[in-house]
Amino acid sequence: QVHLAESGGGLVQAGGSLRLSCAASGTIFPLNIMGWYRQAPGKQRELVARIFSGGSINYGESVKGRFTISRDNNKNTVYLQMNSLKPEDTAVYYCLETQRGNDYWGQGTQVTVSS
Repeated sequence: QVHLAESGGGLVQAGGSLRLSCAASGTIFPLNIMGWYRQAPGKQRELVARIFSGGSINYGESVKGRFTISRDNNKNTVYLQMNSLKPEDTAVYYCLETQRGNDYWGQGTQVTVSS
């Protein structure tokens, strides 16, 4: 079993920055994917960014050039640095850890960007 603890959400003005963290605990295998998804009211959950244990990274189109994902394998933690935030980035951000074909989700953290 895997538990994900997210932190770092909050309220920020447009153009500002936030950094999200997600620490995984439990049985963590070395080969995994960690990432962030988000869901705004009335919309489907979408990929923000994900990073593979080997270092490959995927970003959602809307965040490319503004968000940066990174991970610390020693701490089983993934980070999301969000810069140049826009009101349309407002959503609940969920951490996801995938290993051995199983998905584990965090509880979510609210990010609100005011205009």
